[in-house]
Amino acid sequence: MKNSILLIGGAVLTALFMIFPSLVFEMADSQSEFANEMYNENHYFVVAVISSVMAWGVAALFYYVINSVSFSRWYHWLISLLAVSIVASVVNYIYLDGALSIDYSGQLLNFSIIDFVVTAVLFTIASFAIRWWSGNCRHTPIPE
Repeated sequence: MKNSILLIGGAVLTALFMIFPSLVFEMADSQSEFANEMYNENHYFVVAVISSVMAWGVAALFYYVINSVSFSRWYHWLISLLAVSIVASVVNYIYLDGALSIDYSGQLLNFSIIDFVVTAVLFTIASFAIRWWSGNCRHTPIPE
């Protein structure tokens, strides 16, 4: 029962983030031309989808594909978290750098840092939502 509640809770939190990404991303900078273009061109949604899919995908990869006793320590989980956060931030930076009409280099770098944190949070949510059915890694990163 607890496992199902965590899975549903994680899916709901991720869905809410994907529906309302501007609320999360605009906490740091909501009054600039950059934020207006991101919102008007619907780039927040694309970034949210990329970050969410990558976070849940790497979590599934860690818990079900790798699923190795020798790769079930907390620091292996942390390496996965850092890797997905860095890769998602770089992918979103490259996407936005090509999609935005004006050069927003400084704001885009700040946005990438925020996206790094958001992806790390999404990976943590996904980890706690799906880890319970893993054969070897169900106790990673924090034991029950």
